[in-house]
Amino acid sequence: MKALVLLSGGVDSATCLGMAIEEYGNKNVCTLSISYGQKHEKELQAAQKIADHYDVEFMSLDLSRIFAYSDCSLLTRSHQEIPMESYAKQLECSEGKPVSTYVPFRNGLFLSCAASIALSKGCSEIYYGAHSDDAAGNAYPDCSNSFQEAMNQAICIGTGNQLSLKAPFVLWTKAEVVKLGLKLRVPYELTWSCYEGGKEPCGKCGTCIDRAEAFAENGVADPALKKGE
Repeated sequence: MKALVLLSGGVDSATCLGMAIEEYGNKNVCTLSISYGQKHEKELQAAQKIADHYDVEFMSLDLSRIFAYSDCSLLTRSHQEIPMESYAKQLECSEGKPVSTYVPFRNGLFLSCAASIALSKGCSEIYYGAHSDDAAGNAYPDCSNSFQEAMNQAICIGTGNQLSLKAPFVLWTKAEVVKLGLKLRVPYELTWSCYEGGKEPCGKCGTCIDRAEAFAENGVADPALKKGE
């Protein structure tokens, strides 16, 4: 068995990688990171460092041109400001739509590309780190369990049942993900989650807030922040 892990450089995908290596060993795991035109390269740099830490194959793909027509606030071409508040606050004003940092059908595109590469690399599973906190309130609908089930069915059918999608955290909270990662000794000090690309995480964007709460619920300081103390 071999697995491909979609590795963004953040907490959830890094934990997925730790889990995959625990199950299959690093020689049977490869990683794929995708550039989609985001405003900084910090998370991609983090992904490379994490892959190096685990001594696994690292692949990258540039899909930024596909999102050239989107005004998502995460993208370089966008004039929108990244919201500096929790996802819950953002959803209060979204009228049921995804938050402004939702990149249109990003995970669907990423998983489709990953399926093609995984099949070519002889993998039988794709791991991706969607979790329930991101799906809550329709903030990121492509992190939901129903989306994961539909994509898994499409990937299985489209590959002649050679490949399946594994989203182990899709019903978990981020705090539960961190709890497992701490047990697996995932190198969270190497990860990057912040939507801004500064020297240190901003601590104010939705993903920074979620990350801080997840570590706090586990009673530990965020290893990535401890470096700057």
